[in-house]
Amino acid sequence: MRRLKGSSLTLGLSTMAMMASFVIWSVFSPIAGQIQELFHLSTIQKSVLIAAPVLLGSVLRIPMGIYTDRFGGKRVFAATMLFLVIPPLIAGWVHTFWRLLLCALFIGMAGTTFAISLTYVSRWFPPERQGLVLGLAGLGNLGGAVASYTSPFVFNRFGLPWVFWSLAVMIVIVTFIFWIGTKDLPAPAQVKTFRQSIVVLKDQSTWYLSVFYFLTFGGFVAFGAYLPTFLKDLFHLSATDAGMKTAGFVVTATLIRPVGGYISDRIGSRKVLVVVFAGIIITSLAMAATLQQFTGFSISCLVAAALLGVGNGAVFKMVPEVSSGNTGAVTGIVGAAGGVGGFFPRLYSVLLKIYQAPIHLDLFC
Repeated sequence: MRRLKGSSLTLGLSTMAMMASFVIWSVFSPIAGQIQELFHLSTIQKSVLIAAPVLLGSVLRIPMGIYTDRFGGKRVFAATMLFLVIPPLIAGWVHTFWRLLLCALFIGMAGTTFAISLTYVSRWFPPERQGLVLGLAGLGNLGGAVASYTSPFVFNRFGLPWVFWSLAVMIVIVTFIFWIGTKDLPAPAQVKTFRQSIVVLKDQSTWYLSVFYFLTFGGFVAFGAYLPTFLKDLFHLSATDAGMKTAGFVVTATLIRPVGGYISDRIGSRKVLVVVFAGIIITSLAMAATLQQFTGFSISCLVAAALLGVGNGAVFKMVPEVSSGNTGAVTGIVGAAGGVGGFFPRLYSVLLKIYQAPIHLDLFC
């Protein structure tokens, strides 16, 4: 298949836009401890604040992927990024938990750019290159690492409001660059309705891929969101040190994602995933055995990061193979499963705390 003109530029700018959006999506976790002190939050409130954008950004990937197929990636991507200007601007002014939580929910829209980006980019490349290309597009996850480093720095230097306001300025600039540098491919001859697109839920392959991504990307998101708090509580690191080490985990998992896609292009995703899941079992046991040893625990986390990154690339190599013209719908559903996988451990943690302290109704007040 002849390479489409402008495909490399589309890939590069889409990855940049997704990365910028993920910086916004990941803003709360690295500074959750400072926000807890400023707003006098309970542990449950802090956990809910971190989890809220992850959940909304994951679930809404389904309609956003479908709308990208219908209306074009350029317009949907740009509109989503412009919307992301609003919640950070408001968040810089709020002084109560509930208003900040409402902003966090809307900030969750940043997580939907995953489905938008991969759906948009996949149309520009032939099937035999989808593994590598979608792995490269997934480098937008590096936004989480950027947030882990920059959010504590901006907070310590300029205060909480400017953490949010600087993100609003950043996303305006990125939206402008993306808009002038990209274009949409011609729309399909017959555009499917939402109901026609969602029919992929009846396909068994969609559910298999969703389970796989629930485990691989879910593990990545869970680590990225909770590792800063975990490192501070278990090893007594500062917020900045914990953020830097979490950034290392995120960078490792993200940079190796194209490798997983490339290997899957060569030998097939199924063989890659067998190795990945077997390796995750082993590294999980290693992490459990090194909870009191920082070096051993760190090495186990980095190995897990590499395996999860390879698994992410392998899963999305399979998406175009089973999408049957519904790439946006399958991408959205599988991406949503991955995001919910990252939210699931935090939900369990919150419910456990509520169960352990059922009479303390002021936890949410």
